[in-house]
Amino acid sequence: MALTSSPDKQTQLRALGVVPLMGNLDRAESLNRLAGLATHVLHLAPPLATGGTADLRTKALLRVLRRRSPPRAMVYGSTSGVYGHCDGDLVSEKRPVQPQTPRAWLRVDAEAQVNLFGRVVNARVCVLRIPGIYAPDRVGGTPRARLERATPVLQAAEDVYTNHIHADDLARASVLALWRTRAKRAFNVNDDTELKMGDYFDLAADLYALPRPPRLSRIDAAAQLTPLTLSFMSESRRMSNQRIKQVLGLKLRYPTVAEGLLA
Repeated sequence: MALTSSPDKQTQLRALGVVPLMGNLDRAESLNRLAGLATHVLHLAPPLATGGTADLRTKALLRVLRRRSPPRAMVYGSTSGVYGHCDGDLVSEKRPVQPQTPRAWLRVDAEAQVNLFGRVVNARVCVLRIPGIYAPDRVGGTPRARLERATPVLQAAEDVYTNHIHADDLARASVLALWRTRAKRAFNVNDDTELKMGDYFDLAADLYALPRPPRLSRIDAAAQLTPLTLSFMSESRRMSNQRIKQVLGLKLRYPTVAEGLLA
């Protein structure tokens, strides 16, 4: 069963063998039919930016899931942004969160909500900390469009490390987490690639036979790029994925972005 707020997606879901349930996380009254239906819940909805620090979508979902028979297990898809800027350090799940953007603060709040939910209803709950998701078979799922626009990247001396996961590997990790996790665990869900952002776009450009993006200083980039794009260039970390391999037994289908982009 899948919750969707789009009538157009119902046919797609049925074609995949999934029972669609209409509901909108921004309209709490539309979620009442969810109560008591699910034994295992995968929650991937991003928070709605409200200017506050509370994820109201997660709050609405958990409120209805508490009714009648709560789920036995829940997986929440968070973001690697909860770690903030780590100066290129290798980051494991033991590192304290240090959110530095409004969207990361909302994710930290959502993580706290689902962990509390797990304790209150005695459910196995875990959090997946997800970096950049890509997939060549999805619209906008690769850097091609950005390369075609010739969007600049930072010069090498000021560049930041970036992390990625293929959508198929993320899906497999999510299923494993639903059935194999212990309560209140966090997992980094990223591949084995260690690349700085500019090198990632250079690699993609070479694979697509497109020009490599121009390189700018951080000062010049601030004058040309949007605040959102700049925010992704302000945090540098290399995420360790050992826990999801060792604890959940995930075997990456696409261990590097080069393999995933060519798939």
